[in-house]
Amino acid sequence: MPISTETRINDRIRVPEVRLVGPNGEQVGIVRIEDALRLAQESDLDLVEVAPMARPPVAKLMDYGKFKYESAMKDREARKNQAHTIIKEMKLRPKIDQHDYETKKGHVVRFLKAGDKVKITIMFRGREQSRPELGFRLLQKLAEDVADIGFVESSPKQDGRNMVMVLGPTRRKADVMAEQRTERETRKHDAEAAQAVAAEGATGQASPSSNDVPVEASDQT
Repeated sequence: MPISTETRINDRIRVPEVRLVGPNGEQVGIVRIEDALRLAQESDLDLVEVAPMARPPVAKLMDYGKFKYESAMKDREARKNQAHTIIKEMKLRPKIDQHDYETKKGHVVRFLKAGDKVKITIMFRGREQSRPELGFRLLQKLAEDVADIGFVESSPKQDGRNMVMVLGPTRRKADVMAEQRTERETRKHDAEAAQAVAAEGATGQASPSSNDVPVEASDQT
């Protein structure tokens, strides 16, 4: 149940009665504010107004300090996990050779796998401007080559002396980040397990005792 930015608690709630909600979400009913405050005090909890615009206002019994702390932690985690989609840019010439094309395509593949969008720009120079079909075919080829990880979000368009197309990733940035975190945690766990096994093996090697040392027979005279 959301709480307003200017939350009123305990004695700051100045209404004759409230619709009271218990600490576990149970509906107590409409009670006088004095009774609600008494219940809060007896339960060692706070009376928190959670819906001031309701008639009567809704108030809940809770540990307000703990609530604020947990809310702050959730907001922090949400910001930490928030995925910002970045638009990368890759520039190509319409008569690019195969080697350069494969290199550029490799960068595009890497960007898309990371969950980023890629703006592909074909740059025309001189007489190339009279052959826009060269750029269009090149963009089509690139889109087909990366179709398993990306899709055409914005079809090829002429923009002055350039032709532009935007590719979007088939996987969301948030999903990629979550998978990367899982992989890091798995590698860390495996490394710690390997260290533990190695340490156990080292301590388990018994040092030779005196009973294991062969005794040479004394010379018979």
